[in-house]
Amino acid sequence: MLRKIRNLILLAILVGFGFWIYHTHQNVKNVMQYDEYVTQTLKKHGVSGNRELVLSIIYTETKGKRTDVMQSTESTHDTIETEEDSIHQGIVNLTEMLEYANEKGVDVWTGVQAYNFGKAYVDYIAKNGGKNTLPLAEAYSKDVVAPSLGNTTAEEYYHITLDSLLFNKGKLYRNGGNIFYAKEVRWNMKIVHLFNW
Repeated sequence: MLRKIRNLILLAILVGFGFWIYHTHQNVKNVMQYDEYVTQTLKKHGVSGNRELVLSIIYTETKGKRTDVMQSTESTHDTIETEEDSIHQGIVNLTEMLEYANEKGVDVWTGVQAYNFGKAYVDYIAKNGGKNTLPLAEAYSKDVVAPSLGNTTAEEYYHITLDSLLFNKGKLYRNGGNIFYAKEVRWNMKIVHLFNW
């Protein structure tokens, strides 16, 4: 009887893992349909080395399943009507964040985190050690981003990932952006690379 239960548990784990692999591969396929346009747009802006980063941002933001694939409406006053509009604006915004991070002498992941938090995050990190960290991102989210968008009471909600559970029991500040954004994009670069078959 114990062996049967153990085998059922093992089977359930294998089926769950198989489903996760299939689902992840499908999400990566959704993202990779934009590969050619991402490459063309990066070349147009003279930053062709950021292809995998842009694809990982698309994976992180929407898995390629929405019109605003890079969630770039927040960085423009224009309306995003097509996936191409979103990619173009997202690349313009990301390039600005990365160039500003370089200019301020902070790490590249600060620039990636600024894609989520806004350009002022680069200045904040430049004044606080020059490297994006989870404690700094959390403080900035709580003290700057969330209050600027109406959360003056530090209200939280759950954002469940392995990193978030280990760092702060899976919590983010409402209207405070995603403190794990740069880490998630970095991880998703590996996912996109590994599951692009």
